[in-house]
Amino acid sequence: MAYSNSMYKPLQSVIMKKPEDAFRSQQHLADNWQTFNYLQEPDYDEARREFSELINIIEQAGTEISYLPASDTVGLDSFYAHDPVKFTPNGAIILNSGKKLRQPEADVYKEYLRAQDIPIIGELTGDAVSDGGDIVWLDDRTLLVGRGYRTNDEAIRQLKEMTADIVDEFITVQLPHDQGEEECLHLMSFLSIVDKDLAVVHSRLMPVFLRQLLLERGFRLIEVPKEEYDLLGCNVLALSPRICVLTDDNPITRKRLEEAGATVHTYKGKEISLLGTGGPTCLTCPVIRV
Repeated sequence: MAYSNSMYKPLQSVIMKKPEDAFRSQQHLADNWQTFNYLQEPDYDEARREFSELINIIEQAGTEISYLPASDTVGLDSFYAHDPVKFTPNGAIILNSGKKLRQPEADVYKEYLRAQDIPIIGELTGDAVSDGGDIVWLDDRTLLVGRGYRTNDEAIRQLKEMTADIVDEFITVQLPHDQGEEECLHLMSFLSIVDKDLAVVHSRLMPVFLRQLLLERGFRLIEVPKEEYDLLGCNVLALSPRICVLTDDNPITRKRLEEAGATVHTYKGKEISLLGTGGPTCLTCPVIRV
């Protein structure tokens, strides 16, 4: 079986985590939201309603969803299932988060994948740290990896070795300091690829070479304005080419996508996305795209 090496091909299988298994209860949220640097305490019941809305959109696209189990060893951020692993055509790479509170998620994920008979082709070791949000398939044989506070040089070295037989171009993207080490800035914070020639971007944070590379390769760039970038307007999940999902706070970005021929589904995401700074790409870990 070939696993995912695309950001936009039809999403056949995805891993997610239910809010009741990550957030647990309103009391658990009250006790932990500040530790995990959420903007404010999420409303547990509303989070479950928002998640159901998102699930309906994904299932209606024909995507099979499997769910990570509850675990006492991980925290609120385990809800954002994208970051602890990255899939390649040959199977999963187990990562080691640059956010120390998230590092226990790797072992839970590894156990889960083994139980599902999903192959693991490697895992980061030693001082290497990386989040899945820093790793982007530009095309089937080109891998972009963001070097920032969540992904370090040792991780990049190991990832390059692990993918040497399946990647022709391995491109390191230096990320800006932006709001600092405590805030989450991933490569996917300002880049979402929604078709082979369509990307959603916030150019103010993009290295010049990366923006030029996308244009040289024929991408049309959908610019997200600053006010919508702050509302996760650049975090767009492709269910298939030009069919995508984002939160309902981003009308300008939605209109620009639709003008580019995209179909856009939206969900209310205050509790599950905005407060934890994790949009639809963060909530989903694509397993199979074909």
